[in-house]
Amino acid sequence: MAPERFAFRIHARGGKARTGAIAMRRGTIRTPAFMPVGTAATVKAMKPETVRRTGADIILGNTYHLMLRPGAERVARLGGLHRFMNWDRPILTDSGGYQVMSLSDLRKLTEEGVEFRSHIDGSRHMLTPERSMEIQRLLGSDIVMAFDECPRADQPRDVIAASMEMSMRWAQRSRDAFDAGGEHAAGAALFGIQQGALDEELRGRSAEALTGIGFDGYAIGGLAVGEGQEAMFATLDFAPGQLPDDRPRYLMGVGKPDDLVGAVERGVDMFDCVLPSRSGRNGQAFTWAGPLNLRNARFAEDQDPLDARCACDTCGTYSRAYLHHLVKSQEILGAMLMTEHNIAFYQQLMQAMRDAIGAGRFAGFAAQFRRDYFGTPA
Repeated sequence: MAPERFAFRIHARGGKARTGAIAMRRGTIRTPAFMPVGTAATVKAMKPETVRRTGADIILGNTYHLMLRPGAERVARLGGLHRFMNWDRPILTDSGGYQVMSLSDLRKLTEEGVEFRSHIDGSRHMLTPERSMEIQRLLGSDIVMAFDECPRADQPRDVIAASMEMSMRWAQRSRDAFDAGGEHAAGAALFGIQQGALDEELRGRSAEALTGIGFDGYAIGGLAVGEGQEAMFATLDFAPGQLPDDRPRYLMGVGKPDDLVGAVERGVDMFDCVLPSRSGRNGQAFTWAGPLNLRNARFAEDQDPLDARCACDTCGTYSRAYLHHLVKSQEILGAMLMTEHNIAFYQQLMQAMRDAIGAGRFAGFAAQFRRDYFGTPA
């Protein structure tokens, strides 16, 4: 029997929180799920097999960066992204829209798409919904994201509304181009992206348009872009519920451990963020007792592990004193060990939430997590 293309099943609920699984041809993704970010076909400072050992079921690749270097056509000639980077599990690729939109001084936006200049060499490119689908097909993505625009939340409402409406037109074009992909579309899934910033009515209209088009899953876009946790949570109080209950809900670009717990409480199933890897490279470790800055001199002779509750190799082998030395000395091993711990911690947090929801004790877990995480640091 051939593996399922895409099937999402909810196994248990706790309030709005859900735990379940997404079955795909390259493996099962347990939800709630955190996807380490492999921007340029690598989770920085980690080997793919090490990422998998942390418990990650899926990683994220970046369409914008990979289209510029090494190029989607080249990756396709080399056997696709999975073979290229030695990752045989599912990969989600973003559409490239967010990165292009962030290059405000290097791009021109029209109904057709976005013309932009590469931040690498200044070469000109045109990214449209159709080209984004083509690039993600060439990469061999398992979960493809529709092409959209991500406006800043502080812009006028009419600007945000016009942007959202254009993103919905682009969502239909993405759907049409994806469906025309034939063999690729038969093995991959397509997610639409809800927009509307912090506005409940605009997000409702966006959700209605996306549902009318029909997608395998739905992302909540336009958050974690500077609005702050309070505003993000206020939006998540209504946004996930506007999307179909029987499809995965993916909050893009989030976030800190307490962001993840709060978003799962509000019905989110999937996450990605550069924070655990970027923080690790900069000497910050996430622990059950809150974040630790290993640059701090108080760790210079501390022989304890980073986190006694963590089961990762870093915590089982190396002391805070050694990690402090590596970080202060800017040794490459420091970035590797700290990143491995952070990615492992995030995966352990997701597993703990899945277990708690399955056992009917998620509310208690979330309350205890916050007491521990925001208490006096170790």
